[in-house]
Amino acid sequence: MDDMLKRELNTSRLRPFGSAGGGCINNGSSYEVDSGRVFVKHNEKDEAVPMFVGEEASLNAILATGTIRVPKPVKLLQHPDGHGGVLVMEHLDIESCSTMQRRLGENIARLHRNNIDRLASAATADTRVTGKPDSEEDAAPSAAPAAAVEKFGFDCVTCCGILPQENDWCESWPEFYARNRLQVQMDMVERNYGDREALTLWSEAQLKLDSFFAGVDVKPSLIHGDLWGGNIGQTSSEPVVFDPASCYGHHEFDLSIGEMFGGFRADFHAAYHKLVPKAAGFDKRRRLYTLFHYLNHWNHFGSGYRGTSMSLLREVAKGA
Repeated sequence: MDDMLKRELNTSRLRPFGSAGGGCINNGSSYEVDSGRVFVKHNEKDEAVPMFVGEEASLNAILATGTIRVPKPVKLLQHPDGHGGVLVMEHLDIESCSTMQRRLGENIARLHRNNIDRLASAATADTRVTGKPDSEEDAAPSAAPAAAVEKFGFDCVTCCGILPQENDWCESWPEFYARNRLQVQMDMVERNYGDREALTLWSEAQLKLDSFFAGVDVKPSLIHGDLWGGNIGQTSSEPVVFDPASCYGHHEFDLSIGEMFGGFRADFHAAYHKLVPKAAGFDKRRRLYTLFHYLNHWNHFGSGYRGTSMSLLREVAKGA
């Protein structure tokens, strides 16, 4: 690994510092190199490649909005063992987001408003993008587009945890959420557990999804995609988010995983909703969006998450 990093980063200096990082999926280490400090995430599994491609694209897209600090990607590499990947990014000294919750709420709101504001300003100008670019050259998922995005999706697969998420462009957010998020999770429930009760509830819930969006005009926002307390922090000067799994989706979805694990205080929510007011039906949609995260955890970690998943499915099956 060290020889590859020296070669690919064109550095003679590669000195590890601090404690090893990472989480339950990836390993990570920080290094001093000739150009400064970097953080290196690595994973030897083949499925890490699309995960790191999606993370790099997500970081670049958020970075391009200029709304909130994220670690800047440096280089995406193949793992030296021949399988898996290595994602090199800017090292940031990150601590718990304990004193900057209000600023975090403001900055997440600005992230979510960024594309919506572009759509509004582009209403009388020909600067909108309708979805995925036609040419392969234009399709590189390297940054948020300069123009507004009218559809829901993203230019590459992302991963929430280790599980891949298809982000094919859709005209409708309810269609995107049902097809590319909930249906994928329910297909895994069927394959992994054969849970007929869950599948019956899902068939009923699908018929009620549109009722959660009655009277709401959902516009695409660039979202983090996995915004839980473990993926937020602060430096000495500003709040930071990391480990994104982005797409252009409904901004309310980004707030839902906080329902499971907390980490977001009242001043975060007050600052956020001052810039992005709650729309009618917000609380019921929050439960609809939390359903995805419980299903995702069921498929990651097992049947300990089944009970709440089933309760949420029953709620959704009743409609808004």
